[in-house]
Order: sequence, then structure tokens, then C-alpha cells
Amino acid sequence: MELYPRQYLYLRTVRAKLFIDENFGSNIDLDKIADEACFSKFHFARLFRSIYGSTPHQYLTHVRIERSKEYLADGQTVAFVCYKVGFDSLSSFTGLFKRRTGLTPRQYQVDRLNFKEAVAAKPLHHIPGCFAEKKGWKSK
Repeated sequence: MELYPRQYLYLRTVRAKLFIDENFGSNIDLDKIADEACFSKFHFARLFRSIYGSTPHQYLTHVRIERSKEYLADGQTVAFVCYKVGFDSLSSFTGLFKRRTGLTPRQYQVDRLNFKEAVAAKPLHHIPGCFAEKKGWKSK
């Protein structure tokens, strides 16, 4: 009978994680996320960290940065991306993005667009040689 409560706690925590994944661009905080799991924010933060290895805020920030990378790679403007993923300030977004990736959002965007152009120009140059040779694509 002891497994049921653990599974129930885990399912509620997963529900909150999915809430973060779906609402990362909104103004969500620990209170809203903990409410989604029906826990106190302190209990929820401890439980979330024990399951996922990071706090809910760290996970939310991770999701926002990863989604911003996708939008930037698609050519969206830095300002659009900043607000789309839930940041209130362009400077805080740029600073955090640079700390996490080593590049400013614009540098990251230019790098990804240049990579896409390079792949389009010479696609075989970006495929591992062993794979290309196996498929008969390797140029001689």
C-alpha cells in the first residue's frame, strides 16, 4: 500500500512539470506551479528537486532558454523571442542567455543561420563519412 502514495505524489509532480512545459511563456511562478500539483510551494520545491534534480525555477529557465534557441534558429527577432518565452526584460534575457550558452541571442542566431546555409550548400560535408560511405553517398 506504500507504493500508491509515492506514485500519486510523482504523478502530481509530473503534472506540474507538464504545466511548466505548456505555459513557459506565461507569467508563472512557484505558487502557480505548486498549485497545479496541489502542494504547498515548499513541499513541492523539495519534491520536484528530488525527482528532476533541479528546482522548478531552474527547470522553467532551462525550458525558456531551450525554446528561445528554437525560435532564434527559425529567424525570429531577439525581442520577439524574449517576450515569447516569458522574459520581461530584453537585457535580463540577453544576459541569462549568454551565461547559459556562451553567446548572445543574436550571435547564437547568426551562428545557427550560417550553419543552415552551410548545410544547404554542401550537405554531404556535414554527414559523417562512415554513414555517407555506407549509403553510397561518399564522393570520390
